[in-house]
Formats: sequence, C-alpha cells, structure tokens
Amino acid sequence: MAAPSGKDMRSAGDPQPEPEAAAQAQLLERLQLVLGNRKNANVVFDMLEGLEAEQEAEILAATRTCGRLFCTLLQRGDLFVGQLPGEEEGLSADYSAEVKYKIWMRHRYQSCIDQLLNLMMHESDQVQEVALCTLMKFVRTEGRWPLVKYEVDEHYIFPGELLKLLVKHLLQVERDTSSLLTQFQECLEYEDVRYYVMAFAAENIPSVMQSFKGGFLPIYQQNVFGLLSSIHMPGDESELKNFLVKQQSKHDAWKAAKLKEHRRMFERLWLAFLKHKLSTNLYKKVLVILHESILPHMSKPTLMIDFLTAAYEIGGAISLLALNGLFYLIHHHNLEYPDFYKKLYSLLDPTVLHVKYRARFLHLLDLFLSSSHLPAYLVAAFSKRLSRLSLTSPPQALLMIIPFICNLIRRHPSCKPLIHRPNEAQDLSTDPYIMDEEDPSKCRAMESSLWELQALQKHYHPDVANAAATINKALSSQEADLSSLLNLSVSELFEKEPKKREKSVPMEFEPAEGLLSRKNDLVTLHWSLE
Repeated sequence: MAAPSGKDMRSAGDPQPEPEAAAQAQLLERLQLVLGNRKNANVVFDMLEGLEAEQEAEILAATRTCGRLFCTLLQRGDLFVGQLPGEEEGLSADYSAEVKYKIWMRHRYQSCIDQLLNLMMHESDQVQEVALCTLMKFVRTEGRWPLVKYEVDEHYIFPGELLKLLVKHLLQVERDTSSLLTQFQECLEYEDVRYYVMAFAAENIPSVMQSFKGGFLPIYQQNVFGLLSSIHMPGDESELKNFLVKQQSKHDAWKAAKLKEHRRMFERLWLAFLKHKLSTNLYKKVLVILHESILPHMSKPTLMIDFLTAAYEIGGAISLLALNGLFYLIHHHNLEYPDFYKKLYSLLDPTVLHVKYRARFLHLLDLFLSSSHLPAYLVAAFSKRLSRLSLTSPPQALLMIIPFICNLIRRHPSCKPLIHRPNEAQDLSTDPYIMDEEDPSKCRAMESSLWELQALQKHYHPDVANAAATINKALSSQEADLSSLLNLSVSELFEKEPKKREKSVPMEFEPAEGLLSRKNDLVTLHWSLE
C-alpha cells in the first residue's frame, strides 16, 4: 500500500483493465455533474451504488471516483463542519439552502465511509487495498480541512473518529486481517497516525476482551499482534518529523509530537494486550521480539517483570525465549531474580539442544556465565550437565557445546580438575554426578570428571572428534570464538565436508607379491597371482 501522500494506489489516468476503464469513464461523467452543479447532487447515489456492485471492476472504479469526489468536496468546504445533525432534522430545520446542502452531502460522505469500511472485508485483496487507501486519503484530507470546529485555545487537530473506525475494522474478531495490516504498516510511519492508532487499539483491546468475558480469541489476538508488531518506535524525539496532518502550531501541546507520550501509549498498549491469555505460538512470537522491539521503548520496562517471570517458569522453549527479556531487565534495570541460576540450570534438559532457539539460548548462557566471580561449583555443574547432554546431541550442537565447555574452564581455572582426572571411572553407574538433581550446589559435579568429552573423541564426525581432543592438551588462555558456531546447521556441515583437503593420504608403498604380502610365503608355493 502506498503511503497516503496525495497519490492513490492507481490514479484514474493509469492504464486499467477494459471493464474497469469503461466503468471509470461512466463514473467520471457523474463526478463532473456533481462537482459542476449542486442541482445534480442526487447523482451521488448512483456513484455510491457502485460500491455495492457485484463486479470487482465496478467496485474499484466507484471507490476511486468516490475518493476523488469527497476529497474535492472537503477541499471546497462543501461538507457541513461541526456536530452533524440528523438528516431529517437538518433538512427540516431553519437553515439556509447552502447549509442544508452541506448537511445532506456530509451524510453521503458518512455513507461512503461506512461502505468503504465494509469493503475492507471484501473477498478481493485489491478491493480491500484500494478501500483502505481511500479511507487514509480521507484521513489526510480531513486533517487539512477539518470537519470539526477548533476550540479557542486549540491549535492542533486530527481526524480521530475516522481513524478509530478504521482501526476497529482492522482488528476483526473472527476474520484474519493480516494482509490488510501489512498494507497499513506504511501508514504507521507517520508519527501522528502511529500515536492515535496506539491510543485507539489500547481502547479496543479491553473493550473487545471484556465483551467476550476475557475468553480466548485466537484470531482477534493474532490481528492485534500483527498491528502491534508493525509499530516501530523512534529512538529519539528529534526523529518525530514525519506527520500526516500538518498542524498550525509548533506542537507544544500536542501529545503526538512528544516521544514521552508515544512511549507511555506504547507501554499501555502492550500491557493491555499481554494482560490476557495467549496461545503458545503467540506467546513465543511476543517473547522473540520483546527484548529488542518492546522493552527499550517502554517508559517503565520493569512493569513487564511479572509477565517475564511467569513465562520463565513455564519451561521449555518459552523459558528459553523469556531469557532475552530477563537479561535486558537484569542488565539495564538491576532486576533481582531469586534462584536465577538454579532455574537456568534446570533448563538444561535433552530437548534444549534440539530446538530452533538453541543458538540464542547458548549465547545468553554464555553471557550469564561470563563473570569470573561465579562460584566454582556452579560453573562445574553447568559444564558437567552440558557434557552429559552432549552424549545425545547432534553434531552441529556438539561443535558449539565442546568449545563452550572449554571456555568455561578457561575462565575458571579452579574447574580444571574436571579434565585432569585420568583415573576417574568412566561409567554412568559409578559417576558421582547426580544428573536429576535440580540444585547445582548438590549435584556433586566437582567430584566428577568430563569423561564424556573423552568419549566424544571417538565420535563418527571428524570435526567433533577433533574438537573433543582439545582437552588432551593444556588449554590456552585465549577463549574460542563461538559466534561462527552458534548458527551452524546440518546442511552447512554436509557442504563443508566435501570441500576439505586431506594433508596426507596413506599409500601402499610396497607392491604385493603374494597373497599374504610376502614373496616366499607358504601359500605362493601352491597359488600364484597370475
């Protein structure tokens, strides 16, 4: 969808399909009649009737023509300004003929808006797009030529009622509007549009959820998330320059021109959305973007502590994703989380190295274990648990885990006994380490050894075997760079293998002269190679 900057998606002069061109030509004649003489005002009904046609070409032509008509009438001042009286009341009251005309035409404008809102749910994507674009043109035009009167001390105005209706129709309860929301995303680049959309959505969410008594509304919530995830907040107030509606003052009292107000509204919107129960899939989508696209732009990010701690307690992939947000609050807002490392340790189960969020989890785990002030028993517990999990991990995960464990030991030399116990029993039944213990201080990792890494030296994949052989030598002080390994995939491993070049290949240097490779062996007395 093109941004509403005065140009429609496709103007009347652009090349059009033959049926639409024919319909457009007829409508242009009617447009000239209405704009040319007020006596032809009733022709508007014929134009509006095209919005209810069965043929897509007729609907598209009528939509574009009605857009041109009412934008022109707004510019001329031919629509009633102020609180609109009822149609019958306005025509029978003691108004001049000109005022009655404007009241009547304003009602036709309202009818056009209602029909365009309905067309946003049309089966044709093109009809939906053109209807949405036309409505945004009305928003822009109303902003310049308002249909409400200024108050004495008011120097700014925005056509909020029209935009509120538009937002309501974008957030359907029983119909997926993802394609429309994608087109609408361009409009959110305007600072004022973004602010008022957030305000209206923040009102819409509790209203809809309350009407359904807080029930589970997967389609509606998916539509809301589609709108919320399309909102990209500015980082600095100096970036607030792109407004759809140009105001008459320097925006001193206009909330839409203040970054602080944007953040407050952004926070209010997300809190209203996350207050209600979400599907597991939607839960994950929110957590994926939370630490980068949501928390940094909230006025009080600590309000998300309850949401993140609840997500962290769920377990599985959701807990892994919640780590991003928790790390942001711990790092930037001094969040204290009781038993954080105990919970982090419990996340290391066999599934963690098979999920698609594995790389992100290991990256955060590396950050949390980067401090040199962590107790030795804690580092030993994480090293041992990762080592045990490596016995059932895929090769691409092993190429991350083994350097990861070696880095932990480099940071904490007190854990070196784990790799220097050659006489330690290498058997699950005699290993003192307690795998099922959830408390890292009680798992007895310091009494064990990393015999699993020695076992991996016989792994079928040569890269894994070579990586595991690192512990056979004294570890260097320089930590291994994990960044290139975190996103390693199976396909990359397969592509990498054929490209390798062996430095030396064993060759048979003594030609065989007998079946048992000896010249005068006993067998050659009876058989020969001929």
